[in-house]
Amino acid sequence: MTNRQLDRSKRRFLVAATSVVGGVAGVAVATPFVLSMLPSERAKAAGAPVEVDISKVEPGMQLEIALQGKPVWVVNRTKAMLDVLPTLSSRLVDPQSDQPQQPEYCKNVNRSIKPEYLVVVGICTHLGCSPNYRPDAGAADMGADWPGGWLCPCHGSRYDLSARVFKNMPAPLNMVVPPYQYLKATRILIGDDKKGA
Repeated sequence: MTNRQLDRSKRRFLVAATSVVGGVAGVAVATPFVLSMLPSERAKAAGAPVEVDISKVEPGMQLEIALQGKPVWVVNRTKAMLDVLPTLSSRLVDPQSDQPQQPEYCKNVNRSIKPEYLVVVGICTHLGCSPNYRPDAGAADMGADWPGGWLCPCHGSRYDLSARVFKNMPAPLNMVVPPYQYLKATRILIGDDKKGA
């Protein structure tokens, strides 16, 4: 091998090695920049839709998640809970959900896509307090005519198990049902419904 051939081999090796080192350095520098463009967990909680597994929400149970800094409840209602809902119309402010507090596809007595699962923003429509879940119908401290639902501790507003407000309460409207969709039978995406609602 001549000196000239040896110089070419060294040159090729040095060019290749420099290219590899430069490429690795470029990736190392670019990675934090690219990652900084992805939404953080805080940003996701602030506005991104939330995917929820509802398979472990037992009948009668309420699951709470956060969406855009607000509590959102998913309630798996029992048949007995659902059976009471149509009987309450005369006692409610907006029994047919005529006010735009829910997407069109939830404008029904259950205020939900599937009757058993209610998805609702857990904020009282009076002053923004978070009501307490009281699913037990006829609870001793609530009176014999209590059908179960939510009680706001701030000013006493009461809601049924479809989050519809009772008459003569400080709260003027039903609680808000956010847009949502079923991804699978036991997975829902809350905050987006792909319908623009």
